[in-house]
Amino acid sequence: MKMKKVLTLLLAGALTFSMGTSVFASTEDEIAAAQAQKQEAQAGLAQAQANISGLESKKQELESYLAELDSQYNELTDAVSELSTQAAEKEEELKNVQAELETAKKTAEEQYQSMKIRIQYMYENGGSSMLEMLLGSQNLSDFINQVNNISSISTYDRNMLKKYEETQQTIKEQETKVEEESASINTLLNEKSTKQQEVQNLVATTNDNISSYVSQISASQEEASALMAEVNNADNSISQLMAQAEQEKAAAEAAAAEEAAQEAAQAEASSEAAEEDYDETSDTENTDSESSTEDSTGTADDSDYTEDATETPEETVTEDSSDASQNTGSTDSSESTSSEDTSSETSSSGQGKYLGTFKLTGYCNCAQCCGTAGNATASGTMPVAGRTVAMAGVPFGTQLLINGNVYTVEDLGTPYGHVDIYCSSHSEALSFGLQYAEVYQLN
Repeated sequence: MKMKKVLTLLLAGALTFSMGTSVFASTEDEIAAAQAQKQEAQAGLAQAQANISGLESKKQELESYLAELDSQYNELTDAVSELSTQAAEKEEELKNVQAELETAKKTAEEQYQSMKIRIQYMYENGGSSMLEMLLGSQNLSDFINQVNNISSISTYDRNMLKKYEETQQTIKEQETKVEEESASINTLLNEKSTKQQEVQNLVATTNDNISSYVSQISASQEEASALMAEVNNADNSISQLMAQAEQEKAAAEAAAAEEAAQEAAQAEASSEAAEEDYDETSDTENTDSESSTEDSTGTADDSDYTEDATETPEETVTEDSSDASQNTGSTDSSESTSSEDTSSETSSSGQGKYLGTFKLTGYCNCAQCCGTAGNATASGTMPVAGRTVAMAGVPFGTQLLINGNVYTVEDLGTPYGHVDIYCSSHSEALSFGLQYAEVYQLN
């Protein structure tokens, strides 16, 4: 009978385990699928954030280049304006020089005509007239005066001729110089205008590239937002599934315990009924045996009967005392276990709900830890050292008691069972290293 009880308890335990396994199989599959979806979304989010960082860097480079082009364009605009002014001045100067040249040419022409008339006159009448003038002198003084007059006229003609030649040469040189300067200014003006157009084209192209990067950044940010929402949804789904799994586990354990209790009660009832049947059959057999013996011998063997009667109660008492001892031991063990559970529950309730021994690491808000620096947490708050931790599988705002400190779950990035504690600097996060501690949930 004892073996039947043991077998009944073993079957009840196996039934409980099989029910719990079957209940949690589908939920665990759903949790695994949700975690896989979350990891995939996190990988896509990391890639999107890396793309945004690269696009922002290229955009900043183009903006710096655009600023240089704007400065260049402004310098070229000033140079073109100045050269245009100089070209206008040279044009005006060239007009004045050309006007002076025309005047000088007219003057030279008049001088030339006058000289030509005098030379012609001197050629035609020069020899006799000059001789007549000299011979017709009244005295020596008049003669000297006539000679001086003739010399002065010749000197004047030579000076005028020389001045005419110099004027012509000066005007030609000035005209050539003005033309060269004007041509040089026009050349520079054309070069500056061409360069200005090139810079303007570069500015337009750079602006188009910046606009393209802005569009790509906007698209990547939208993708990152969608992936962040997907990660949050996956976390919520995981939390709900884990809560559902806990509820299913508790319900399955309660149902299995109830069914096991019912089966144990039925088995015990069957066992008691079987014992009663066995006792009745044994008594009947003993009575029949005694009657048969008395009939065959005519007398009863009192000593044998006494011995049998003596042995049977002792065995019965021994078995009953053994059963009672076992039941008492079982009761004491149950009471001890109940006492331990009560103590454990009291300790747990004093520190919150015990979650287990979790892995602890540190992180900060730098680009090396988070992809980009200065970001808010996944819950939308700014992280604070000594308060903020990251862990999936529990809702945002969950308070955790770790090593005597109370933290709040405000960020994601690590699976359930791995708490990432926010530090104020990257060096503190590195020095924190890898630790393990018992974790309690306070709310």
